[in-house]
Amino acid sequence: MRYRSSRCDWRRMIVVKRALWLILFLTMVGCGRNERMDALYAQRCLGCHGPTGQGDGPLAGSLPVRPPDFRETVERKSNNQIRRAIAEGRGTMPAFSPALRQSEISDMLQMVRFLSREGRDIRWWEKFDTLVVAHCSLPWEAVFGYDEPIEEPKL
Repeated sequence: MRYRSSRCDWRRMIVVKRALWLILFLTMVGCGRNERMDALYAQRCLGCHGPTGQGDGPLAGSLPVRPPDFRETVERKSNNQIRRAIAEGRGTMPAFSPALRQSEISDMLQMVRFLSREGRDIRWWEKFDTLVVAHCSLPWEAVFGYDEPIEEPKL
């Protein structure tokens, strides 16, 4: 019996082809830094963490403990762990949750992830992490359910 291509098969091929082009476009364009992320980072983080996230900001020398280098610490952390550190603070780092909305904390998370990839070879799946978080209203962990749920602020 010979396989006959049907009209439905051609439609599926067209849909798959368009989806692959979209994925290729988003991967190449990426969701790198934007002005809002840069402004938040400059206002809240640059003084201690420095322009490249290496912990060499102008205020870093006056702190009792040097801020961490994002390239060494961030890749081992989940998005929720980083989000919690930004919101609640850690060590000498202040808590930003009273001053920032969740969307701004998510922008800071993306900026920290972006800076952690500077100067090192990134793994193939890290490219898609940025795309999913930037283009979806839900974080990557919530989409796939492999991380702890996002804690809601207590009123």
